[in-house]
Amino acid sequence: MTVRIDESWRQALSAEWDKPYFVQLTQWVREQYRAGLVFPPGRQIFAAFDATPFDQVKVVILGQDPYHGDGQANGLCFSVNPGVAFPPSLLNIFKEVHDDTGAPMPKDGDLTRWARQGVLLLNATLTVAAHQAGSHQNRGWEQFTDEVIARLATQREHLVFILWGSYAARKGAFIDRTRHLVLTSPHPSPLSAHRGFFGNHHFSLANDYLVAHGQQPIVW
Repeated sequence: MTVRIDESWRQALSAEWDKPYFVQLTQWVREQYRAGLVFPPGRQIFAAFDATPFDQVKVVILGQDPYHGDGQANGLCFSVNPGVAFPPSLLNIFKEVHDDTGAPMPKDGDLTRWARQGVLLLNATLTVAAHQAGSHQNRGWEQFTDEVIARLATQREHLVFILWGSYAARKGAFIDRTRHLVLTSPHPSPLSAHRGFFGNHHFSLANDYLVAHGQQPIVW
């Protein structure tokens, strides 16, 4: 199984690749891909890291699991491939982007355009069995992505961490708020979006922070 990951991340995470938990995780994930249908496609497991090099990260958006429906997941959290209908959470994200920044509703849900501007679209768990939500949780991915967040939080300055929902908020609780901007709100899911996701202005707040620290804003 061939995966793509930017060299900057290979180096930033070099201490993880040979740790027992990651070796076991890698073996288990390979077995899952051989045994049945798993998303995203194997080559896209690390797509978020390949699209957004370590030293180019400006914003981190944290999701939980890849989409488990056919043809949806592409390795970037909340993102779907062109031609795929917007999942409800992604539709709500685009609605908030429009209300917050005035950006028009996009033609597709592929967020690669954000990733290439420095938005790391990171799921806590990087793989999932088809049609089985949460099926690859508690196998080691969470430990790995905790390390990803820790590397960014300790080795970079003035990043924006966007944490939607209680799971993401807990995962990012250790981030130094004096060193980075941490934005939290309810999740964009239809179950919670009306309890504070809509109107959170996270997209304009992120850009204001980036500009204040000499960075180019994101074209959301």
